[in-house]
Amino acid sequence: MEKDAKIYVAGHRGLVGSAIWNSLQRKGYTNLIGRTHKELDLMDAAAVRQFFDEERPEYVVLAAAHVGGIMANLKYRADFIFQNLAIQQNVIGESWRHGVKKLLFLGSTCIYPREAPQPIAEDALLTSPLEYTNEPYAIAKIAGMKMCESFNLQYGTNYIAVMPTNLYGPRDNFDLETSHVMPAMVRKMHLAKLLNEGDIDGIRADLERRPVEGTDGNGTDGQIVALLERYGILPDRLRLWGSGAPIREFLWSEDMADASVYCLEHIDFQDVLGEGDEVRNCHINIGSGKEVTIKQLAELVKKTVGYRGVIEWDTTKPDGTLRKLTDVSKLHALGWRHTMELEDGVPALYRWYLEN
Repeated sequence: MEKDAKIYVAGHRGLVGSAIWNSLQRKGYTNLIGRTHKELDLMDAAAVRQFFDEERPEYVVLAAAHVGGIMANLKYRADFIFQNLAIQQNVIGESWRHGVKKLLFLGSTCIYPREAPQPIAEDALLTSPLEYTNEPYAIAKIAGMKMCESFNLQYGTNYIAVMPTNLYGPRDNFDLETSHVMPAMVRKMHLAKLLNEGDIDGIRADLERRPVEGTDGNGTDGQIVALLERYGILPDRLRLWGSGAPIREFLWSEDMADASVYCLEHIDFQDVLGEGDEVRNCHINIGSGKEVTIKQLAELVKKTVGYRGVIEWDTTKPDGTLRKLTDVSKLHALGWRHTMELEDGVPALYRWYLEN
């Protein structure tokens, strides 16, 4: 790609999109385009077409998505499938109509079956049932990936799909109702530490920056304590969802961004075609290839935050998929490996949270 090529990053304010945007800037790309949700609703087909008519991007990174943790996936199932399908339909469709040279589609490793063999290789896709808790989101992402693959086969486009593992990093979502496990755990542990130390002013400051259920730092002490209790945050203990036994893989968002830009620069659809008459599973896993139990993660976060209370596990709540480790041998063979280890990444995430 030329350094002055016009590159549209859809979702450039989110965890994934902002990391890719920053990576592109660090690499010297000078003609980046981004639109906030208020400026461009990607579910609005007419608005998306008008945007492509006016801007004519040469490259597109589709990092925009409706995302959330296990609580949100269970509660808002229709939103997750409907909104993501609409976003993908509009952006991929207009990319094709406007002759975009290359598109990078960001999916998720939740596309894989609940009982997939570990570590999960790309060819495990669609071999058995999905995890129920995030099935609508997974189906939407599978559809987007297959859309890219199908356009490549029918129209000769060059659309690449990458499937990042669980991500964490700068600009993460720390909303207690909709966040993923890592940012939710960091914030809960931070609030639990403040409550354990009797620092109500510190809790008010946190809620002022990031209100919970519409409650900011102006609530009464009783309202604030009751709010925290609903999320398992009590004066002497912190209650987390599930058993703590599930095993997960985590990747620093800036590593994911570097891998994504690497694919955008160096990998074409022809590079990931398999053998045989049937073309399937041309996507690329992006991960660290390393795993940790949720309980081990909680202990690492506890140590990082300095929380001295007790951690309890609420086994009445779902665990989700019990183990999810990606096979990243295809990515390694293509020339990329991660750099940030979890032991360094969790403190970096907590520092970012405190500073922002």
